[in-house]
Amino acid sequence: MIMGDYMMILLGVVMLVLGVLIGVAFLTLLERKVLGYIQIRKGPNKLGFLGILQPFSDAIKLFTKEQTYPLSSNYFIYYFSPVFSFFLSLLIWMVIPYYFNMISFNLGFLFFFCCTKMGVYMVMVAGWSSNSNYSLLGGLQAVAQTISYEVSLSLIMLSLIIMIMDFNLLKFVKYQNMIWFLFIMMPLSLCWLSSSLAETNRTPFDFAEGESELVSGFNIEYSSGGFALIFLAEYSSILFMSMLFIMMYMGGYNLSILFYLKLVFISFFFIWVRGTLPRYRYDKLMYLAWKSYLPLSLNFLMLFIGMKIFFI
Repeated sequence: MIMGDYMMILLGVVMLVLGVLIGVAFLTLLERKVLGYIQIRKGPNKLGFLGILQPFSDAIKLFTKEQTYPLSSNYFIYYFSPVFSFFLSLLIWMVIPYYFNMISFNLGFLFFFCCTKMGVYMVMVAGWSSNSNYSLLGGLQAVAQTISYEVSLSLIMLSLIIMIMDFNLLKFVKYQNMIWFLFIMMPLSLCWLSSSLAETNRTPFDFAEGESELVSGFNIEYSSGGFALIFLAEYSSILFMSMLFIMMYMGGYNLSILFYLKLVFISFFFIWVRGTLPRYRYDKLMYLAWKSYLPLSLNFLMLFIGMKIFFI
C-alpha cells in the first residue's frame, strides 16, 4: 500500500515537470508572437498551424547541435551549472499546493527562498567557470542585482506572512475568499511584480544578459544544450513567479479556467514589459531597490505588524 502511494507521488511529480516543460515551450512561442506583433511583424508562423510546432523544432535543433566548450574553462563546473540551474527552477514547483498526491508544504515560503537563493550561485558559477571577462561581468552584475532585490522580496513576503500567520501557500485561498490581497496591498503587489522582473533577469532589469555592453552576458560561452537549459530555467522561473503572484495577490490556488487565464495574463505582462520598456541604467536599478522598494516594504511591514497587534 505504501509503495503504491509512493509510486503515485512519483507519477504526480513527473506529470508536474512535464506540464511545466510544455508550458515553458508555449510561453516561448507566446513571447515570440507577442514581440512580433508589438514590432509590427508576424513572428513564427511556418511550422505547423500558425507556428505552433516552432518551440519543439527549436528544442530539437538546440539539443542536437554540437556542444562546444572553451579550452581554458573549468570544464565540470561549466558543464553542470546549467543542469543544476534547470533542476533548481523545476524543484521550486514542488511548493505548488496539491489537492491530491499527499504533498503539502507547510513551509512553502522558506523552501521557495532557499531555492531562489541557490539559483544566484548557478548564474555566478556559470559566468566564472567560462573563463571569459564578459561572462564574469555578467555573472557579477546578476549576483548584485538578485541579492539587492531579494531583500525587498523577503520583506514584501514577510508582510503577507504577517497577514495570514502561516508559511503554507494553501492558506491564501481561505483568506482571499471575500477580497483579493491585490486591493488591500496595492503598492506592495506592484513592488513584488517589478521585483520579480528583476529576480528573473527580465527586461528592463536584464543586466545579466546585457547584449549592448557584455555581448551576451554570463551565458556567452554556452551553446546548444547548455544554452537551452539556461533558457528553460529562466522561462520556468517566469511561469513560477506568475503563479506565485496569483496565489498571493489574486485569489489563491484553485483549479478553474479563471486561474489559468490569470496565469496567462501575468505571463503576458512579463512579455509586454519586454516589448515596451528600454533597459534601466545600472545605478538606477540599485537606487530603485535600496532607496525606493526597501523603505516602502519596511514601512508596510511595520503597518501590518501594528494592525495585527491592534486587531488581536
